[in-house]
Amino acid sequence: MVDPTEQYLENAARFSTVVRATEDWDAQSPCDDWKAREVVDHVVDTQRDFLATREADLGERPEGSPVEVWQRHLEGVQRLLEDRSLVTSRYDGYFGPTTVEETLATFYGFDLMVHRWDLGLSNGREITFEDAEMDALERDIGRFGPSLYSEGICKPPIEVPEGSSRQTRILGRLGRAT
Repeated sequence: MVDPTEQYLENAARFSTVVRATEDWDAQSPCDDWKAREVVDHVVDTQRDFLATREADLGERPEGSPVEVWQRHLEGVQRLLEDRSLVTSRYDGYFGPTTVEETLATFYGFDLMVHRWDLGLSNGREITFEDAEMDALERDIGRFGPSLYSEGICKPPIEVPEGSSRQTRILGRLGRAT
């Protein structure tokens, strides 16, 4: 089993690669009403909101280009991850008892994977998930159940052609066309 902090950091590193490669921040993403820059804003803001509910202080929200905002945010999260008492603190989450680091690895790891694909697509880059990522996405889709399709999360599943790749089937379950 991968350490939750390491898992979060791996997902964040993959997301960082796509953030740094993004050239057109005004390009439309697959997410309705979100340009590429708003994908990064969403990822940063939702992580900051979650960490604030756990009484973690990231300081002022970073400003600047999307690359700078993401990088500074990630640096702040990395500092927080060094506080083992914070990241291993238990609480009752939406899906049951968990820890801060487990939530970052699973729920926010899911978000980082999916939005990495969204951000890549917004700029014409094909993002291919590794088998372990697809395992995690399939597990989490099942675990999130119908709440995954709540307003503002994912669109309803899309039918994909028979014989489609595993990644295409997963994206279809996330309401994303390939």
